[in-house]
Formats: sequence, structure tokens, C-alpha cells
Amino acid sequence: MTYIKPEFRHPNLPVNEVGFTKKEYEGRISTLCAGCGHDSISAAIVQACYEMSIEPHRVAKLSGIGCSSKTPTYFLSNSHGFNSVHGRMPSVATGANLANRDLIYFGVSGDGDTASIGMGQFVHAIRRNLNMVYIVMNNGCYGLTKGQDSATADKGSMSKKGAPNPFAPIDLVSLALELEASFVAQSFSGDKGQLIPLIKAAMHHPGFSFINVMSPCVTFNNNKGSTKSYDFVRDHASSTSVLDFIPKKEEIKVDYEEGIQVKVAMHDGSYLSLHKLARDWNPLDWVSANEALIKARDRGEILTGLLYINPKSNPLHDTLKSSDKPLNTLKEKDLCPGSKKLEEINSSLR
Repeated sequence: MTYIKPEFRHPNLPVNEVGFTKKEYEGRISTLCAGCGHDSISAAIVQACYEMSIEPHRVAKLSGIGCSSKTPTYFLSNSHGFNSVHGRMPSVATGANLANRDLIYFGVSGDGDTASIGMGQFVHAIRRNLNMVYIVMNNGCYGLTKGQDSATADKGSMSKKGAPNPFAPIDLVSLALELEASFVAQSFSGDKGQLIPLIKAAMHHPGFSFINVMSPCVTFNNNKGSTKSYDFVRDHASSTSVLDFIPKKEEIKVDYEEGIQVKVAMHDGSYLSLHKLARDWNPLDWVSANEALIKARDRGEILTGLLYINPKSNPLHDTLKSSDKPLNTLKEKDLCPGSKKLEEINSSLR
């Protein structure tokens, strides 16, 4: 079956600051199940890039294997894209980022793609503080291969066929915090009011930005016994804050009650404005973020929002002291230091 989007668009559609309508940020028609949370995440990425006036050609989207990894087809069709093998997206993203640091990198993965076969690559991408937005569309099952429990399925959670999961889950958010990822967030695919600002902030963060998104599988893991179902997530979600992302050029238009507003300055002059709901949580304090997550887990809640951010982290290019000019644009005269310099290098190695 062929899925073709109609070419017609109303001539008076609104445009953003670079002259694009939202059409330029869309992709092909989704072939995922109707109601899949993954499509809501794709729509949030489209909306975030449109509102931030990001030219699609400045974005590179990479994925592995799984339902989640199909989604780059469904957003930003005018951007760069690469679908890698199962669990290997982080290494492809690393190579692409080192070659061209000027692009904005979206890594899209699933709980199987990241928490199982791709775990080793995931942790090293965090350790290196690769400058990218890493989104896990987490539904607790392998939807592409008929709904087997994934490594993030909660212990005791009932599958569609009625079998309880006997194993403890891997909590990707706790793992990202433990490895000191410099931007850690969690959200729900059905909460675009929270998810869109998180994606905007993640794009502006100079380092590894991790967003774990609960995205229920409507076919295999939306039953009554599932802890990744729509009803369970809605009933047990607890937010850290109401989030606004304010670009450098915009006037501040938010005004919250004194004492519960937090402003986090970003490296480019933009900032996050957080209306704190969890009063014992500080997004700039790694210990506080961990404690808030543990307390929420003990209460049986799913903590959503921006959990932790280190706005002064050193991304991989700073650590490696790589060229400010993208490596893929360097010419022979840039790469050859000359015979005198080569002799100095060789002498230093003798």
C-alpha cells in the first residue's frame, strides 16, 4: 500500500521567521498503528522546530531499529537522515557529529533499541557528552515483533496476553542521571504542553540531552495490567515544573509567584523558566534530582519534566579541542601543516 500526502496547502498558512510553513517540517504519512504515542512525539518535534525557526537542512536525524526508529520518516523530510542497525545509532551519531558540528542532531530510539542491544553505545554517548538530542520512545515492549516485554517493562506488569513480567526494569532516566548526563528529562507522549518546550531546550543545550518519553503501545501494551498504558501514565504522572523556553530574542512574558520560579541561563543567552511544582527539587543540583526521582518511584509515581541540567557542561568537541570549522569542510591546505611542523611532530615522538 502506498501512502501519499496531498500536495495542496492553504496559501495563507502562517510562516515562521525563516519563511517556512509547518508543511516544510512534516514527513511522510505514518504507517504506525492509529493512536500510537510515537506519532505524538513526531508531531512535537515538528512543532518545536517550526516554532524555533530551525531550517530543516540544519537537522540530522538518526535512528536504529524498531517502531520508534521508523519515526524520522514522519518528521522533517527536508532534513538529513540515517537509519542505522539495531542499537548502533549512537556511534553513527558520534561520527556524523565529529564530521559536522554545525548540524542539530536528533537521535531517535526505543526502549529495546537503547536498553538492550544498544545499552553499551548509549552509556558511552552520555560519558562523552555528545552534543545531541537523544529521545527514547519508551513503551515497555517490542511492538515491531509482536509485543514481547522489553528491558524497561516494570516487574509484575501484565502483558496483553496476561503474563506478568518477572524481571526488574532498567530505568533509563536513573541511569542517565547516574552517568551524569548534562540534560535529563522525562515526559509523556500525550503531554505536548510539556514535551515541546523540553525539545526546544534540549536543542539549545550544549551537550548530551536525554528525553525519556512514555509512549504507550496501543496494540500490545495498553491493557489494564500494563504500567506503560495511557491510563496508568495519566493516573501516576507527577510533574516537576511548568516549563517555558525563552529564546534570546524574545521578551520575557512569564511571571510566576516569587520563590517558586527558577531561571536557567543557556550558553547562547536563551534560558529556561521553570515554575516549580516539586518544591524540594533543584534542577541544577544532581543530588536533588536523584532524590526527587527516588521519592517519586517510592510513591508509585512517574516523575516528568526537566529533572536535571548542567548548563556549563563541556560537550565532546570542547573536550577534544576539535576545529571550530566542521571537519567535512576542511581542505588540503587546512589539513597539511607543512614540512617544518611535521618535522617538529616527528621529533617530539623520537
